Amino acid sequence: MREEHGFGSDMHNNLLYGGRHVCFGALTDGLLRKTAYYGKKLLIFLGSIFLLSIVVFYISRLAPGDPLISYYGERAERMGPEEREWAKDRLGLKDSVSVQYVRWLTNALQGDFGISYKYKTDVMEVIGGRIGNTLLLGGTGFVLIFGLALLLGVLCAWHEGRLADRVICQVGTVTSCIPEFWLSLVLILIFAVNLKWLPSSGAYTAGRAEDPGDRILHLILPMTVVVTGHLWYYAYMIRNRILEELRADYVLLAKAKGMKRRSVMFRHCLRNVLPSYFSIMAISVPHIMGGTYIVETVFSFPGLGTLSYESARYKDYNLLMVLCMLSGAVVILCSLAAQTVNERVDPRMAGAGRTVLK
Repeated sequence: MREEHGFGSDMHNNLLYGGRHVCFGALTDGLLRKTAYYGKKLLIFLGSIFLLSIVVFYISRLAPGDPLISYYGERAERMGPEEREWAKDRLGLKDSVSVQYVRWLTNALQGDFGISYKYKTDVMEVIGGRIGNTLLLGGTGFVLIFGLALLLGVLCAWHEGRLADRVICQVGTVTSCIPEFWLSLVLILIFAVNLKWLPSSGAYTAGRAEDPGDRILHLILPMTVVVTGHLWYYAYMIRNRILEELRADYVLLAKAKGMKRRSVMFRHCLRNVLPSYFSIMAISVPHIMGGTYIVETVFSFPGLGTLSYESARYKDYNLLMVLCMLSGAVVILCSLAAQTVNERVDPRMAGAGRTVLK
């Protein structure tokens, strides 16, 4: 009896510890897979940023123009040959482009991005004073675009083929074809020049930077252009995706069982569309950001778009590098985020690593 009891206890302990070992091994294996997956994403991001820095640095240096004018103004035009050589040496422009890039990269890795030639101050301070305006315009526009696009898409799908659907589709098609810079000029002409209802440029009136009402007035025209230029594209996408779901077999089965159309659309169709919609939102960030930059330039809105235009125009190398790197980082991050969302929604898109995110 003791032998049998001892044999049973040993078997029980082996099964217990063996099971724990299997569970721990599976947990470790899953953790290693996820670490490898996200480590690969990180390497892609860092590699892309590195290649982008090389391309932007060399193109900006080889483009025509005189960076000394940006730093010294009209004085640069009156400089003699020796004085110009001294000025270039002071700014580190006499070395070869490769040497300049290595020096810039070394300083950037230490958090030193140099000074702006035009503003004579640290690059990050210049960007810090403008980035809030871009986030306000672009961020608010992003929320409005996708909030309204979802509502319009659902509305058009609900009234498919009816008057509301036809009118919204036709108006949306027309507005989406209007260039943003042209629409900006028309709105300025009507509401700022002729009617004098709204300001035509800037983020606020001089001396009223803390007045929220004044800031809202300055946001209306550029916000209208940002939203109008992108709204219908995403609304039409949502409309078509919902209509595809409404024609799916499971919807026909649900209707045959007596389920109401409202329940089918909102509890099933819209629910299946939303994951892909979130992926579209991530992909669209660079698109909307580019539109925001154009609108800022037309309305002289003091954001990163206007700053990018000025840095390229005046050959402000250090400022241009950071702005391009910042914009590029946003684009790459959003693309990787969209890819990750797609792989979670549809594991077939993950390829060899499709089991990582299950």
